[in-house]
Amino acid sequence: MSTDTGVRQTASGLARPQIQRTGLLRQSLAITRRNLIHIKRMPEMLMDVTIQPVMFVLLFAYVFGGSIAVQGSPAGYREWLMAGIMGQTIAFASFVVAVGLTADIDKGIVDRMRSLPIHPSAVLVGRSISSLLHSSIGILVMSLTGLCVGWRIRGGFVDAVLAYLLLLLWGFAMIWVGILVGSAMRSVESVNGLMFTTMFPITFLANTFAPSEHMPHWLRVIAEWNPISALVQAVRQLWGNAGPVPADAQPPLHHPVLTTVIWTVGLTLVMAPLAIRAFNRRVRD
Repeated sequence: MSTDTGVRQTASGLARPQIQRTGLLRQSLAITRRNLIHIKRMPEMLMDVTIQPVMFVLLFAYVFGGSIAVQGSPAGYREWLMAGIMGQTIAFASFVVAVGLTADIDKGIVDRMRSLPIHPSAVLVGRSISSLLHSSIGILVMSLTGLCVGWRIRGGFVDAVLAYLLLLLWGFAMIWVGILVGSAMRSVESVNGLMFTTMFPITFLANTFAPSEHMPHWLRVIAEWNPISALVQAVRQLWGNAGPVPADAQPPLHHPVLTTVIWTVGLTLVMAPLAIRAFNRRVRD
């Protein structure tokens, strides 16, 4: 009976759409496109990578910058600041992923996607790609803002590209942190509370906005072992915006590029399995 109905529908012109088999990449790009369209329809979602970083630049450069001494930077504090702002912005990629993923799970969007004949990992891969693009917009905005306040890249072209790649690599590691938090938390409000109370201290307790050598010794040790400090120091050195590292600084600041790569790979290897397990457990509940 159902077969006859299907035949009649086809005869009347209501043909079923043909299902085409696609790979993980194409499915992930389709979900990425969906997420980007969501941002296009709600442009206020870009405030965290546009207005907020610009406000930080203006605030620290023109309000607090005069009281913060920086040794060795070719153009002073404003140029030294830019790597710190970009490091903080890319670290907040975890925040964006966690909020977006939690919202999609709560609204049943993830369940609808997983009910389709797609690869189970396509949802996470699509979310990761869109989040990296989202963070890249912030890096672009920061670069343009930095040019307006006097920041310049004084290193070579290859070093400059490497610095941007390190930022994106760190953003990729932060995405897995966001997936873990977004899968573990049960509401957007809880995600906001957890991420604000963790990410802000981590990004401020580093050499992002002030040199660590002026801190008390015990606090300086913590700040210089903070992976954000290694990332920011690596970017400053590659862009030619940093002076010589103090001799008594901790090892991560003497080898910031290598340290950043190690931190990024280590965080990804640890967080990715935990995030996937938490995500699978959440969508099965």
